[in-house]
Amino acid sequence: MALRLPTHLLTPGKLHPHHVTTTSPNNAAFSWRHSLSPTLPLLSPLSSSSNSTGKFCTQQQQVVRFKCSASAGGTSTTQSLNVGPGTPLRPTSILVVGATGTLGRQIVRRALDEGYDVRCLVRPRPAPADFLRDWGATVVNADLSKPETIPATLVGIHTIIDCATGRPEEPIKTVDWEGKVALIQCAKAMGIQKYVFYSIHNCDKHPEVPLMEIKYCTEKFLKDSGLNHIVIRLCGFMQGLIGQYAVPILEDKSVWGTDAPTRIAYMDTQDIARLTFIALRNEKVNGKLLTFAGPRAWTTQEVITLCERLAGQDANVTTVPVSVLRLTRQLTRFFQWTNDVADRLAFAEVLTSDTVFSVPMTETYNLLGVDSKDIASLEKYLQDYFTNILKKLKDLKAQSKQSDFYI
Repeated sequence: MALRLPTHLLTPGKLHPHHVTTTSPNNAAFSWRHSLSPTLPLLSPLSSSSNSTGKFCTQQQQVVRFKCSASAGGTSTTQSLNVGPGTPLRPTSILVVGATGTLGRQIVRRALDEGYDVRCLVRPRPAPADFLRDWGATVVNADLSKPETIPATLVGIHTIIDCATGRPEEPIKTVDWEGKVALIQCAKAMGIQKYVFYSIHNCDKHPEVPLMEIKYCTEKFLKDSGLNHIVIRLCGFMQGLIGQYAVPILEDKSVWGTDAPTRIAYMDTQDIARLTFIALRNEKVNGKLLTFAGPRAWTTQEVITLCERLAGQDANVTTVPVSVLRLTRQLTRFFQWTNDVADRLAFAEVLTSDTVFSVPMTETYNLLGVDSKDIASLEKYLQDYFTNILKKLKDLKAQSKQSDFYI
């Protein structure tokens, strides 16, 4: 069963702010409008005649279906618009989607440091992303779940760097599938020159996990769109370990782990950002699939042991057996309102299975002209963190004692 296109979205073609008609490989004219017929057939972004493998993206547990309406084969009375070339775009004009996230903010900072004109697509929110403006970026409000808000953000943009992912409280498909399809189709229609998409390592090997399945489908959809693109698969962020292990250990709180021997090659998001822009400037990388991995793959227990040594204190570890994760996932499948929880537990189950999330990086380093010695190790990253935080705690303690003396 195939993932389906969302309703009210463009197919690759020319964009006009009022009405656009393009023709698919099946000779059916597609329109981006708000009054589409719900009775027309479903189409898969991966099932076109250009897909020689004939492989459909599937989900074993739950089929995610989205409708894309089409008018009868080419009978629309509205003519297609051929938008001619306009003012040449500077290659330094980029749009960062998901700019407030762990990776996104590092992409923004690196881009600004290297002289790019950075525009950040941010969802309307009660707390504005003022720090992005303070850094020198332009912030525009839009929402990937509302396709009509996307086109205006792409005007004058040469390259899109897509770091976005859905919030934990949202259905996975809302942003990570429907939103990405909308963004890619708008990018194609508006002549975006390059699209960088971040995916997950081994996403093609786990069709039973909705998030990984959607990432793989998005990779395929981006490739089939004809956009000049780079897909970068990631294994894990070092930054995520701070809140998960380092802070709880320092605060004598429980650290959650599993009994699985999973190994993950965590990478510093600053290194990911640096390698991304090297790849962006390298024409040999266009259309390629890259995987970024850290120097070494670590188990959960090894990470906890390292944090204990650097913090100078033992962790209060609570171990969750993988079997409990599996059982919890199966139970949440019984209820419609917990399906999204089950989807995320499926991802957690993969991350806690007997799997290695790592790849040899020698070929990638050679392609990008990068020295492996310049990539931060997890030991160095955590050592710097604990050194800084322990020094601050020591200073605060000294100030507290001094205040007590004067009182």
